Amino acid sequence: MIKQIIPLLLIFIGFSTSSHAQFGGFSHEIGIIAGPVAFQSDYGERYDLSTNAGNTGVGIGLIHYLNFSYKAECNCYTPETYFNDHFKLRSELSYNKTELHHFGQYVEGKPSLGKEQLKAMSGSTAVTNLGMQLEFFPWSIRDFTARTGSLGPFISLGGQFSYYNAEASSTLGPLGTPLTTFPKYLTPTDGRPYGFSSESGTVWSIVSSVGTRYKLAPLSDLMVDLRFQYFFSNWVDGLNPNPEIYKENKANDWLVWFNVGYIYYLQ
Repeated sequence: MIKQIIPLLLIFIGFSTSSHAQFGGFSHEIGIIAGPVAFQSDYGERYDLSTNAGNTGVGIGLIHYLNFSYKAECNCYTPETYFNDHFKLRSELSYNKTELHHFGQYVEGKPSLGKEQLKAMSGSTAVTNLGMQLEFFPWSIRDFTARTGSLGPFISLGGQFSYYNAEASSTLGPLGTPLTTFPKYLTPTDGRPYGFSSESGTVWSIVSSVGTRYKLAPLSDLMVDLRFQYFFSNWVDGLNPNPEIYKENKANDWLVWFNVGYIYYLQ
């Protein structure tokens, strides 16, 4: 995983350097974010509280902002336009990992072979993301920047390119046999012999967030952010039962990430 993260980190640093050169008229901000991730996948029962609470992990990220309202080169504000005073461009390199298990009614109650197979099955997915979001601040960015203790709520929309590493296994033995594997995961899917996979891959995703900043000091903010990320693949978690047969598993994988961050304004 480190071998894949390092090139993405170099790309992120290169992008930040390039943006500084190309957008030298604007100011820059850097920060770090971290928090719990709830991964919504083919593990567990849909809309089940124990599934949502159990299939959680942790994410961490580095973020960079272009602040269009201020010029770092002259310590002065840019021309006052609606865009400059209400939008920031955010680039990000982040990583999250989640351990996955089956929860809900299909593993509870009277013992059976199928229930034992589901309980013995587990997985994990580690996702590295690189992407951008455009953040909209309904209140004035200039007013927020000028007052310590002020709040700056925002919403955002963007896209990310992700590298994922999924694993699926069972304590009953190697997956892929009727003795160890629940029947729905033995069905060929998407050109693969089974509905499970332990593999790495890349995928695009849409990201949307809602959150707020809190002005700690003239050059630093705290941030809380609730993110929704939808992947254009159903293999990110390592499971993908044939959607033509198992309609309950036709949705692609997605996650919700609540993070807390610290942001510093570069001079």
